[in-house]
Amino acid sequence: MKNKKGFFQLISSQEFIHFFDRFAEIDQEMVPLNEALNRFPAQDITSPEALPPFLRSTMDGYAVRARDTFGCSESEPALLTVVGEIPMGVSGRDFSLKPGQVAAIWTGGELAEKADAVVMVEYSNVLDDETIEVFRAVAPGENVIRAGEDFEKGAVVLHKGCTLRPQDLGVLAGLGITKVPVFKKPVVGIISTGDELVEPDKELAPGKIRDINTTTLSALVIEAGGIPLPLGIINDDFATMLDACEKAIARPVDALLLSGGSSVGKRDFTLSVFKEIDDTEMLAHGVAIRPGKPTILAQKNNCALFGLPGHVASAMVVFYLFVRPLLRKFSGATDAGLRAIVATTGEQIPSAIGREEYVRVRLEQGGDNLQPTAYPVYGKSGLLKPLVAADGLLMIARDCEGLDKGENAQVLLFPA
Repeated sequence: MKNKKGFFQLISSQEFIHFFDRFAEIDQEMVPLNEALNRFPAQDITSPEALPPFLRSTMDGYAVRARDTFGCSESEPALLTVVGEIPMGVSGRDFSLKPGQVAAIWTGGELAEKADAVVMVEYSNVLDDETIEVFRAVAPGENVIRAGEDFEKGAVVLHKGCTLRPQDLGVLAGLGITKVPVFKKPVVGIISTGDELVEPDKELAPGKIRDINTTTLSALVIEAGGIPLPLGIINDDFATMLDACEKAIARPVDALLLSGGSSVGKRDFTLSVFKEIDDTEMLAHGVAIRPGKPTILAQKNNCALFGLPGHVASAMVVFYLFVRPLLRKFSGATDAGLRAIVATTGEQIPSAIGREEYVRVRLEQGGDNLQPTAYPVYGKSGLLKPLVAADGLLMIARDCEGLDKGENAQVLLFPA
């Protein structure tokens, strides 16, 4: 062990996040297009062909040589000869327009040879089976999409690390790309510690409470793009915790979350357990935030070991601030943080100098598209109701004694 730091040598949140530079993206895999939603490309994806592959109409009407419409108007329409119709799904190159000729076409159809524009059907009038009059001129390229206008062959379509959205998958399908190289989802082991904990489906004996953290952390891992691996509840016992952690790491996992036992109580063994694991380096124990001060971070190869607070509200704050960004880095995501907005404080919010404070707040949207107003959601540390009522976390800087009513503040939004 290179780092023999003791208890609570507090570092800033930025110093804590700086340790993430020691961790690397995890391996990549090929997945079918229908399984790639919300995944992150492991490399830039380039177009194997032009999209669209041919000159297409964007309107129902007539494929024309634009010059044949120049100067026409409602009082002096251009008289043009219809040489046929270009059915959908049929190459327009079966038609080669001569001066004064047009071909009927539908939205999405391929233009005829020599055609360079489309006259909308609204600006034409059928005189007979072979003749139309056009009373509005079009310019070359009007109402058409040229071949490769979306993407030229070889162009970068999607960049490494972007989030693959439904529209992105649609573009890839249009290019004939049916498999995508993406980073693997990080596997996250989750262990809850505490002699008082029982599974959620168990009846409560005196002095027992149901485990909330495993369910909450598992859902947070899924939202962050990872795969949760719940490993059960263990007692506050050094040997039991050490055995559980060593087995979890051997599975293997990319991160291990141990909730509870990270403080300095005589039954808080997380720090000692992490130090005991072979080839593990302690990176941090204690971060200057509230809540979440006793957070622990250790590293074994490219696996991150987190000691989280036992209270679920504190564990959630630490997850959003630290665990989620690292999981997103493992996943190859370029956007690792929560969405942040600016809100106006609806009342005075006190704070103490020395630690960044993250206050649970609910948001009320202002009228006339004004920024929302943030109201603190207070409650005793053991209460769960404030978690349900909150929309996000309002950050108060460590050198600030609080915020007055009407001040602007940054709020990290909980994912919907």
